Amino acid sequence: MKIGIIGLGLMGGSFALAIKKSFKKRDEKLEIIGIDHNDQHSLEALSLKIVDKITDDINDLLDLDLIVLTIPVNAILNIMPSLKDASKNTTIIDFGSTKEKIVESIPKEIRENFVASHPMAGTENSGPSAADRKLYRGKVVVICNSEDNNPKHLKFTKNIFREIGMKIFYMNAKEHDRHAAFISHMPHAVSYALANSVMRQENPKAILALAGGGFRGMSRIAKSTPAMWIDIFKQNKQNLLDATKCLKSEITTFEKLIEDENWQETTDWILNANELHKIL
Repeated sequence: MKIGIIGLGLMGGSFALAIKKSFKKRDEKLEIIGIDHNDQHSLEALSLKIVDKITDDINDLLDLDLIVLTIPVNAILNIMPSLKDASKNTTIIDFGSTKEKIVESIPKEIRENFVASHPMAGTENSGPSAADRKLYRGKVVVICNSEDNNPKHLKFTKNIFREIGMKIFYMNAKEHDRHAAFISHMPHAVSYALANSVMRQENPKAILALAGGGFRGMSRIAKSTPAMWIDIFKQNKQNLLDATKCLKSEITTFEKLIEDENWQETTDWILNANELHKIL
């Protein structure tokens, strides 16, 4: 099998390592060709044996078995016209964190080939050195608008995700983006807000001395690169604003309860929040 990966950071690198491990176990041949706009990432991916070859010409990928797009969501939109001449036998998968605009922008020539997906996995780290072959194991991947795919490409995609240990869910793109705003995108915004509020009030020595596991856990994803998240916030703007309004309402409720010293209702408010972890 020959696979092309566009974007050799955490997501692309982890996918490459995971699929290489799977093929090695079965003693099957696999070649991975990578593209990345960052020359340093390309060199690093080669030295770490994440990919077997590097190219800067997307035409080198158009006849492969699989093309995987692990680049920021706006970059996915920009690159799609260059993929419209891909072979009818080439499966194309994107890993974008937003789906509606991506699905709407897929060229008609490759709509049956293009399986819109979102692996719910990641860390706050970036670059090829952050790649982890176990990143996707046991995690959920959402496939959107699969009714528009050729069954052959859909089946191939599902087999690939199962190869790296993922659980598959299906949603339409609009539904996905609303849920992702609450469950993924807003938590990142909250982490940035928490980090900024502390940085503007506390001196570094106090932060170092008092920051325990709770603060470190909540602020961990504030390390995530703006290059990716600005694009996500742009593409999912309205859903993110709706989610933020809901969060503001809860913060206002909390402020009022504390202001009024209404400890019983505060207890009930916390207990209601505890219910979330009966679902997770």
